[in-house]
Amino acid sequence: MAKTKSTKDITSLDTSEKSNQSDFNKVIDSLENQEEKKENGKDKQVINIEKGFDCFGFSEGLITTLANKGYVDPTPIQKAAIPELMLGRDLLGQAQTGTGKTAAFALPLLERINNKEQHPQVLVLTPTRELAMQVAESFKAYSEGHPNIKILALYGGSDFRSQIYSLKRGIEIVVGTPGRVMDHIRQGTLIQEALQCLVLDEADEMLRMGFIDDIEWILEQLPNERQMVLFSATMPPEIRRLSKRYLKDPAEITIKSKKKEAQLIRQRYITMQNSYKLEVLKRVLELNLGEGVIIFARTKAITLKLAESLEASKHNVAVLNGDVPQNLRERTVERLKNGGIDVLVATDVAARGLDVERISLVINYDMPFDSEAYVHRIGRTGRAGRTGDAILFISPRERSFLGNLERAGGQKIEKMEIPNNETINKHRVEKIKKDLIRNASSKRKTSEELSLLKGIVDEIESELELTSKEIALAALNLALGESTTLLASDDENWINQAERYSRSNDRRDSRGRNRRRHEIGPNSNDKDKDRFRVEVGHRDRVKPGNIVGAIANEAGINGRMIGRIQIFENYSLVDLPKGMPTSIFQNLKKVKIMNKELNINRQN
Repeated sequence: MAKTKSTKDITSLDTSEKSNQSDFNKVIDSLENQEEKKENGKDKQVINIEKGFDCFGFSEGLITTLANKGYVDPTPIQKAAIPELMLGRDLLGQAQTGTGKTAAFALPLLERINNKEQHPQVLVLTPTRELAMQVAESFKAYSEGHPNIKILALYGGSDFRSQIYSLKRGIEIVVGTPGRVMDHIRQGTLIQEALQCLVLDEADEMLRMGFIDDIEWILEQLPNERQMVLFSATMPPEIRRLSKRYLKDPAEITIKSKKKEAQLIRQRYITMQNSYKLEVLKRVLELNLGEGVIIFARTKAITLKLAESLEASKHNVAVLNGDVPQNLRERTVERLKNGGIDVLVATDVAARGLDVERISLVINYDMPFDSEAYVHRIGRTGRAGRTGDAILFISPRERSFLGNLERAGGQKIEKMEIPNNETINKHRVEKIKKDLIRNASSKRKTSEELSLLKGIVDEIESELELTSKEIALAALNLALGESTTLLASDDENWINQAERYSRSNDRRDSRGRNRRRHEIGPNSNDKDKDRFRVEVGHRDRVKPGNIVGAIANEAGINGRMIGRIQIFENYSLVDLPKGMPTSIFQNLKKVKIMNKELNINRQN
């Protein structure tokens, strides 16, 4: 897996490097055979160069695996990246989530693994444990044709000793979070001598979570001669600096997102106090036309709470968060695709890469504390050229963040009123009309069933002397059910109050917009945070990035939601959002930084 000195002069490659040129050799052999046939006068047709994934020179086992999984044509990022990585070049790639970048680096790296070397040859760093698990599962799926290659995910919260045992048995590919990888390097359990490629996946997210110092420390421990691959959705100056320092003559690839797809998504926001969010959510779902909905929540605990409430309201709902195992995740996504689930409640990382065409509505139940997270969320709808809706729930104090989100999404986010009883009732009546029209034009599967139904209507009409209209009304009443109320009549005084409060804040925000500047970040508003103490400090060599990464991973929240961090000799203070469930803090107590438990407690 040594890095080539040049890609211009292929004939200068040594023997080991030529083994990576099977795609090149295939074309040369084909040309030679073609020339031979021409000379013999047996064939005068033009060469048929292979298409799809065959053109990369992959082994038969990998080609078969891709075919079995339904992979037909490589995506733009795969077409651009795979040949460069097969040559051993460093690579700097900019691509959004959902472009197929995991396969872009996983497939060529799998092909270049040396089965005789039992120590890690590939190390992939990811910002969160959920993404580490996801990338590791992708490697395992692609390696079905390479049964001797072993993959291991290293992240906090899992048993350290079992990870050591797996590493000692021999692992070729390691996918991990920076903190846990650092722990294993310090312990001497992650051997780096044979490491030939490092991949930084979602580098900008690692930057936001404070991992850059950790990444640079890891880089300093690795062999100097190595291939390095860096993928990032954006290219802030810090990422550019990192690439210039550590990447050698990299191939640079940029896959731009299609703006036309973003224009297909109608973006709106509703302002409300947090205490009304659940009631507003139920009213918004009332207006959905029965297609798929994804609701994004900030934490795993909130996803469970919302799912429970929506199930009680008779919605077909499922949860997707970091605690959902991969096999259950796959079944959940499949049910969402085929209509077995209409509402999915998910965290950001758990829904990463989710591609379901029938998603017509995305609801941001919790305000994303990052503009790119917002773009990723709303991108789950409007797929494959279809239109979609995205609705953002915000509190009055979050109103000033809209400008950042509009710039990131490239279009205006319109204001939406809370659906009142009149709006809901109109929708219910229209839905009944549409259902009747649809059923009137559709027929039963068999003529026997249709005749039976007609016979029932004729009998009732003659026996009870009812008109066709009266029978239709009886059928509608039966379909609705006796316990169902057609028209909503709930008290809506709270809606009027919320609207007045929203308008008042809009006016205040408009007057002060030119006098103040708001930024989404840790210090945007300390009043909405509580202070906690963690039992690690300077003597443990802890840095803010270690604390941010550990808490963000375990709590399932974005690192930017974590506020001010003060590090003292024996302990540290950290500001976290108010209202976080107690169960999260119980889990955080056991999380380790530098092999020491946080033992987090509220600071009075």
